[in-house]
Amino acid sequence: MAAENAFNTILKTLEKPDGGEFGKYYCLPALNDPRIDKLPYCIKILLESAIRNCDEFQVKSKDVEKIIDWENTSPKQVEIPFMPARVLLQDATGVPAVVDLACMRDAMNKLGGDSNKINPLVPVDLVIDHSVQVDVARYENAVQANMELEFQRNKERFAFLKWGSNAFDNMLVFPPGSGIVHQVNLECLGRVVFNRNGMLYPDSVVGTDSHTTMINGLGVAGWGVGGIEAEAAMLGQPMSMVLPGVVGFKLLRKLRDGVTATDLVLTVTQMLRKHGVVGKFVEFYGEGMGELSLADRATIANMSPDYGATMGFFPVDHLTLQYLQLTGRSDETIAMIESYLRTNKMFVDYNEPQIEKVYSSYLELKLEDVEPCISGPKRPHDRVPLQEMKADWHACLDNRVGFKGFAIPKESQNKVAKFSFHGTPAELRHGDVVIAAITSCTNTSNPSVMLGAAVVAKKACELGLEVKPWIKTSLAPGSGVVTRYLQKSGLQKYLNQLGFHIVGYGCTTCIGNSGDIDESVASAISENDMVAAAVLSGNRNFEGRVHPLTRANYLASPPLVVAYSLAGTVDIDFEKEPIGKGKDGKEIFFRDIWPSSEEVANVVQSSVLPDMFKATYQAITKGNPMWNELSVPSSNLYAWDSTSTYIHKPPYFKDMTMSPPGLHGVKDAYCLLNFGDSITTDHVSPAGSIHKDSPAAKFLLEHGVDRRDFNSYGSRRGNDEVMARGTFANIRLVNKLLEGEVGPKTIHIPTGEKLSVYDAAMDRIP
Repeated sequence: MAAENAFNTILKTLEKPDGGEFGKYYCLPALNDPRIDKLPYCIKILLESAIRNCDEFQVKSKDVEKIIDWENTSPKQVEIPFMPARVLLQDATGVPAVVDLACMRDAMNKLGGDSNKINPLVPVDLVIDHSVQVDVARYENAVQANMELEFQRNKERFAFLKWGSNAFDNMLVFPPGSGIVHQVNLECLGRVVFNRNGMLYPDSVVGTDSHTTMINGLGVAGWGVGGIEAEAAMLGQPMSMVLPGVVGFKLLRKLRDGVTATDLVLTVTQMLRKHGVVGKFVEFYGEGMGELSLADRATIANMSPDYGATMGFFPVDHLTLQYLQLTGRSDETIAMIESYLRTNKMFVDYNEPQIEKVYSSYLELKLEDVEPCISGPKRPHDRVPLQEMKADWHACLDNRVGFKGFAIPKESQNKVAKFSFHGTPAELRHGDVVIAAITSCTNTSNPSVMLGAAVVAKKACELGLEVKPWIKTSLAPGSGVVTRYLQKSGLQKYLNQLGFHIVGYGCTTCIGNSGDIDESVASAISENDMVAAAVLSGNRNFEGRVHPLTRANYLASPPLVVAYSLAGTVDIDFEKEPIGKGKDGKEIFFRDIWPSSEEVANVVQSSVLPDMFKATYQAITKGNPMWNELSVPSSNLYAWDSTSTYIHKPPYFKDMTMSPPGLHGVKDAYCLLNFGDSITTDHVSPAGSIHKDSPAAKFLLEHGVDRRDFNSYGSRRGNDEVMARGTFANIRLVNKLLEGEVGPKTIHIPTGEKLSVYDAAMDRIP
C-alpha cells in the first residue's frame, strides 16, 4: 500500500521576489548530497520525479538512491520507475489510444463498475497532424484544397477524437490544420516547469511518436514510447526503465558562414551513430551552446531516434528563457521557471563557474568543422558532404543493392526515359528529382533554414531560374507561425513562383503522405526502371517511406531542397556545374543563389515576432469551421459502428473478467521472418500508403472501400483488422527467408509456401 512520501522533509515553498509564492516544490539541494551536484541535468529530472512520487509502493526510496548514485548504478543496468508529467499524442497513434480507453470504459461498464472512472490522470495533449496528404501541390489555394480532401477522408476519425476530447478528462485535442505535433509542443505546449495544483516540478513527457525528443531542445525531458506504455502513463502507472548512461557531447566555437542547422544535425547524427548511443541519453554542453539558437537545438534534439539515443538533451539556460518570451509565454510564467530551476540547481548560467558533470562517455565537435551536406540515399546517418555528392551518387549506382547501392549496370546508367508531360516533351535520368519537399518537424520549426530557403528562392527567381513542372514541390510548415513570418518577410511569393506553395500544416512527405506524382512521370519511372530521387527536409528517408517510386531519398536543409529542385537532379557537383541558365542565358551556379549567414539572420531578426506566436495559437483554440461543424454524441460510452473501416472495437477486452486468466505457454512456434540490421518501425508497422496488392488493400476492397479512398496505414490505426494486415507490409522489406527477394512476403514453415506475412502468420495456406 502507498505510504506518506519519505521526502516531505525537503518540500519547500518557492517565494516570489515581490512577495507571495509560486508554489511548493521538492528541493534537491536540501538533501545535502554532493553526488547530486555531479549528476547530468537530464538525470536530475528523473531524480526529482522519483522523489516527488515516492510512495514506497510504485516508487520506493531505494529507487531514489539508485538515481542519486547514478555514476555507479547506471553501468549495472538497474531498473527505475519513471512517472512522466504528461503524454503527447498525434492522431495516427492517438486514435488507437482513445480506442483503448473507450474499450476500457465498455469493459468496466459490462462488469458493473463506474465507467466514468476510466480517465487520463495526467494531462494528455493530442495534435491531429498525420492526415495531410499532398494531393494538391504547386497551386495557390493548395491548403484549402488539401484540407477539404483531408476532412472528406478522415471525418470519422476526426469526429471520434472530438468525442474523446469531450468524453475524457485531461485531454486537449488540437484540430487538423494546427501544425506538426512536435512544433506545436515546442512553441505552445512545452511547460518547462509545471505548476499544477500548487506543486512545481519539471515538465517531462512521453509521446507516441519517436521525434517527441524535439522538446529536449527546450530543456524538457521527453522521448517516444509505444502505445501501451503511453496508455499506462496516461492512467497514472509508472514506466519501468533502465537507468540510462549519458553521453556528454561538448560543442565548441561556431558554425562557418553559410552552414545550416541541418548540416549540423546530420553531422551529429553520423557521429553519434558511430559512437553507439542506443538506450542512452545524450546531453549537450560547452561554449558552443551559446552560438546555437533554441530552434537549432530543437533540430538536433528532434533527430535523437535517428542517431539512436533515447534523448538529445539541452539544459535550460538564458537562450531557453528568450525563446519562451519570443513564443508568447507570460512574464510571470518565465519568472517562475527561472526561479524554480535556479533554486533546484537545474539551470545553466554561463556567467557563473560551472560544476563539472560526470558523463558515461564523451564526444566533442568543433562547430567550425561542420560542412554543407545531405544524407542518403536510404538512411538518415549516411551523411554525404555536398562536395562529394556527385561521386557518391555514381558509387551508389555501381554498388550492389544495399543501403548505399542500386546495382545499375554500367551500360544502363546513362539511360534516358522520354515521356510527354501534359503535351510537353520531357526526359528522366537516374538521379532526377521528382519530389522536392520542405517538410517535417525537424526543420519547419527553425526560422533560419525556412527563411534561408525563401532567400534562395528570391535569388533564383531574380536570376530567372525555374523548377521543371513535373517535379512535385511542396511546403508544409509545422505551424501557422511560419506562414506569418514568410509573409512578413515578403519572401513567400518567391517560393510560390518556384512551386513551393503551402500545401497544409502537418506531417506530409516525411511520413509518406507525399500523395501521387503525375501519372506520366510515374509511368516513365516504372517502365524504364529509373532510380528517381526525392529531396526533403525531413528526418526519415528509408526506402519505400517517402514514395514507392523514389528509390533514392535524400535529407537536406530547406535551402538545399530548393537548390536541388532547381538543378532537377542529385547527379550534380554544385561547385563545378551550373544549376541552370538564367533569363539572359548565362549559367547560374550554386554560389550565385546561396545566402550568407548574416543575410539570413537579418531577415529572421526583422520577420519573426512574438505576436505571431500569440496570434497563431489563439486562433487554433477557436478551431476551424470544418472542425467546429463536426457533430459528436455527448455519451461517455462510444457508439461503435461494426461496418467502419477506420474505428473498430478490438477484441482485447471481449471476454475480460475481474480475475486475470494467468499465463499460458507458447507451443509449436515457427520463425516468421529473418532480418538483418537497421530494421525500423517503418518496416514493422508502416505509416504510409497502402499498396494495391496488400492484404490490407484486399480487406478494404472486400468492405466496399474504393482504391482511391484507401488513405494511409497511419490513418487506419484505429482499426485493428487493417493494422494486423499492415504489420511488416513495407514494400522494401528484406526477409532473409526469401533469399534475395524484396517485399512483404515470407516462407510459411513448415509447408514452404511463399505468402504475404499476414497470411503466413494467420496460417492461411492456399
